[in-house]
Parts: sequence; structure tokens; C-alpha cells
Amino acid sequence: MENLGNRLAEYLNSKNLTEDYRRLLNGALKDPDVQKFLKENSDSINPNALSTSAASIYEFYNNKNHASELSKGYYPKLIVNNHNIEVAYYPNERTKNKEKRNQYETGFVLMDMPSDIRNAKLDDYGGSGRQDALGKALDFIDNYLNHDGFVPGLYLAGDFGVGKTYLLGAIANELFKNDVHTTMMHFPTFAVEMKNSIGTNSVLAKVNKIKGAEILMLDDIGADSMSSWIRDEVLGVILQYRMQENLPTFFSSNFSMKELEKHLAINQRGEEEPVKAKRIMERVRYLSSEVIVTGPNRRFEK
Repeated sequence: MENLGNRLAEYLNSKNLTEDYRRLLNGALKDPDVQKFLKENSDSINPNALSTSAASIYEFYNNKNHASELSKGYYPKLIVNNHNIEVAYYPNERTKNKEKRNQYETGFVLMDMPSDIRNAKLDDYGGSGRQDALGKALDFIDNYLNHDGFVPGLYLAGDFGVGKTYLLGAIANELFKNDVHTTMMHFPTFAVEMKNSIGTNSVLAKVNKIKGAEILMLDDIGADSMSSWIRDEVLGVILQYRMQENLPTFFSSNFSMKELEKHLAINQRGEEEPVKAKRIMERVRYLSSEVIVTGPNRRFEK
């Protein structure tokens, strides 16, 4: 290290540099991290590439102490590349946490859902009326991750506040740990957005984006009356595609499957369309297994 450090110092003194620049470079050579790097790598560094070495050392020293806009969120590190000193940049903890968050939000997409669903955990899900649903959730995760072939999702039916939506979120979080991506949406809100999309000709694009999700969760289906167009041209198209492609689909509803079929048979004009409702429910039953969730309303528990 001494020889290389001395040669760098001599090189700086031999150049026609401003006093301020020479002072900064000499300060960089006295930096403990620089000295440690030169000592550990002196045998690997080309002593003839002094100009490049000096520039890299100064870049490291400067960004270490005064991060620029370009390097903000990253920390510099001196490395040896092809016997030359270079500077590499690595994400700091804040940047790594941000990248993890971005990966998570890409892998678990929430559409019009409360953000606290991201905190849902299977370990926190239990209590009276929930054990069967929890067991079926664990079975799905195990089968999906460890067995080939189509694995149906779950149709969680039950009263308000029994934890259906929470369980969906907990399943999605557990799947994400295994690099399985989920899209979870509040279906009544999605239906309104689809109607609004007619004027912008974006219906097809939105349906295509949703229908191909690796795991799709439709929350609160049946909560509002559904037009024939939403039922047949939106929901029906999504479910038909997922059935053809054997893509697991989850549902939550205050209705049982039988009750949902009756609900879907009446359109917004009060007309009965039992055949079309039956067609939708055939797809729902293929894509998911019904699980009744019971227990007290926990929505307002603290």
C-alpha cells in the first residue's frame, strides 16, 4: 500500500493541478477506507494506471462524503476491475427497503382495497368459525406450491365482518413469499370503474389486464346489483378466460354460491335471467371451492 500510495501522491504533485483539487485528492488518499482498500489490493492494481486510479479514488471519496443527485440512495465502493481501480455503487438500506416495497406492491396488487390488507397474516387468523377456512387456505397454498395441475381457489361466504377479506389478504401475502403474484380487487368498485371506462374505450384493456393475473381475488362479489353487461361482458369474460387457462380464482361474498346465483339472475331492471346466471356460476364453481366462514363480526373490534 505504501508504494502505491506514494506513487499516487507523487503523480498528483507532478501534475499541473489547482491547489484546491490537489488538496482534495490528497485528502482522499488519507481516507481510512481508501488506505484499507489500497493495502488489501496493492498486488492486484496496475501501478501504471495512476490517472485512472486517482480519478476513481477521488470519485469514491467525494460521493462517500457528499452524495450527488445521481448517486443518492446508493453508497460507493472501490473495486478492482481488470487491474484498475473503479467505483461501484450499491443500494443503501433505505433504497433496498424501497425496492423491496416496490417488488411487493407489484407482486401483490391491490385495486380499491384498504391498504391494511397488506398486513394480513395467516398466523393472526383464528378463532371461532374460522378454523375450516384457515385449513382450506393452508391446503390451497400447499397444493398450489407443491403439486402440478390446476388447484381451485376458495369462495369464502359469510356474514359481514367474519374475516373473509382479511383471509384473502393473508393468503396473498403467504403466496408472495414464494414469488406467486396476486391481484386483489373490490369487485363492486371495479364494476363502477368499468362502466366509466366505456367513454374512454379502455374496457378491453382493463379486462385483459385483470383476467391474466396469476392469482385473482374478487372481493365482495354480489354486494351490489349487477347489470347484465357487467355480469356477462366483464365478469363472464374474465371467468371464462381463467377457466380455460386453469388460473386459480378467489371470491368473497355475503352470499353462498346458491344465493349468489339467485342474485345474478335478476338484472338491474328487475328482469330474470336464470340461464345467464347459471352460466356464470358454473365458472365460479369450477374456479373455486365454497367455504362458509362463521363467527362474530370483528370489524369494529379494537
